[in-house]
Order: sequence, then structure tokens, then C-alpha cells
Amino acid sequence: MKLIRFGEVGKEKPGLLHKGQRVDVSAIVPDYNEDFFQNDGLKTLAQIDLEQCPIVPDSVRLGPVVKRPSKFICIGINYKKHAKESGMELPNEPVVFFKAPSAMVGPNDDLILPKNSQKTDWEVELAIVIGKKASYIEKDHALDYIAGYCLHNDYSEREYQLERCGQWVKGKSCDSFAPLGPFLATPDEIDNVHNLRLWLSVNGVIKQDANTSDMAFNVPFLVAYLSNFMSLLPGDIISTGTPAGVGLGFKPPQYLKAGDVVELGIEGLGSSRQNCKAWAPSQPIKK
Repeated sequence: MKLIRFGEVGKEKPGLLHKGQRVDVSAIVPDYNEDFFQNDGLKTLAQIDLEQCPIVPDSVRLGPVVKRPSKFICIGINYKKHAKESGMELPNEPVVFFKAPSAMVGPNDDLILPKNSQKTDWEVELAIVIGKKASYIEKDHALDYIAGYCLHNDYSEREYQLERCGQWVKGKSCDSFAPLGPFLATPDEIDNVHNLRLWLSVNGVIKQDANTSDMAFNVPFLVAYLSNFMSLLPGDIISTGTPAGVGLGFKPPQYLKAGDVVELGIEGLGSSRQNCKAWAPSQPIKK
């Protein structure tokens, strides 16, 4: 299945992609949140007659693929070539940081450059959505705890992240810094999550073009590893790191400015597009 959420900001409803169309399943389930995943919501959806569900026009905005989760966990320096371009050694254990769930937006919503930002960067990433509570699980069973996968752009303000002291979360959590989607694909939709092309372009120029096979720590390892430090709850998001080609890695570095257009995608998980806008007081998010 391919799950979507659609509608105005803050008023999104759950839906599915079915035979090339978007359908509304809000009469069956209220939303894609912790309760939905915890209570076998995916099994409920698999049993309904989608032919009877209302069609959602393609013109309707897509929201983030899950309702705000309890945690948004990110992994740093998890692609071998990205570590090389960053001048870093691959870590012995995953680098873990958090992204504020308030950064989540729809896949095609505007990127709002933070006030006075000079170093906003892009990062195409594969994101995992947890399907049931995971605590101290074994790697061999980790895939059983995954509800699905989606596309994520882990936007990063490098000055905030690297030059303002403290932890990376400051550079990762600005409003609009986590577009998710266009859809959440259940695991059966993906043949091999460790062999997916992922790419990103800025103004039509390819910046990142890699494969998930370049990960240092793979998907089941990451889920099991994190479960040793915290309970992973249904609907939680784990973003698995970005490949080479981020703006920081260029010489000289390249960063986003108002008017830029960022497009990205992952094989089997669709694509998204964000228009970069300058910050303004009470800046609305627009498709």
C-alpha cells in the first residue's frame, strides 16, 4: 500500500494511492498516527474496498505522510562517500541526533529559509516509519517493526548546526525543514530497501545521485540499535542519513537562496519539489 495524507495545513486527512488515483479513507481511519499503527491500522486498510472510497483530486495539497510522531530521529555520516566528502572517518557506531517534529511539512510545500540564514543545505534521505513498539529488539527481527518507508529532505542550516555550539538539532529543526512524502510505502512495495537510487537536484542540476547500498549501517541494524537506547513508538520516524553531494561538501560550499527549486526522489518512493522562499513574519506554508 501507498499511504498519503492530504488537505490544508493542520487539517490533513488519510488516504491511499489506488490505481493511479488518490482515495479518501478518512471514513475508515481517523489519521496515520501512533494509535493507527499500534492498533493494526494497516490490516484494516488492506481489507477495505477502495473502489467505494471517494476520489481526491490531484490538485489537493499533500501533507506529511504521518501525523506528528513522538520522535523524529536522524542518523549522521551514514554513507561512505558522504563521510569522505565531509573529511570524516566512518563512525564505529551510528551518529544519532533529533529533528523537531514541528519541522515536518508536505512533500511539495515551500522551504522557508530561516531568518538571516546564509547556509541552508539539502540532504535527500530514506526515512523509516516504525509500525509497533520496539524496545531491545534483535537485528534479525527489526524488519517486523517497520510500517514503511518514505522520502525525506533533511534540510540543515550549517551555521546553526556547526558554528553555534551545542548539538546539531538547532540546525535541523527550523520550520519546513522536514518535507516528507509524497507517500508512505509499506515494505511489500519495496523489493530491496538496500538497493534504491536516491537523487536530488537544485535548479535542475543534479547534486546528489547515489544508492542506499552505500550505507554504513543498514536499516535493520539502525532500528535494532536505536531500540537499545529508547523505545521506538508506532509512527516514529528514523531518517537514515544522506549520500555525498550536499552543499557543504562542494568547494566552495553551495547553499540555498530564495528562488531556488529543489527536487528529489528515491526509487519506488516517488519525488518531491520545494520552492525556496525567504523568511517573513507569519510566513504561511504554500504548495
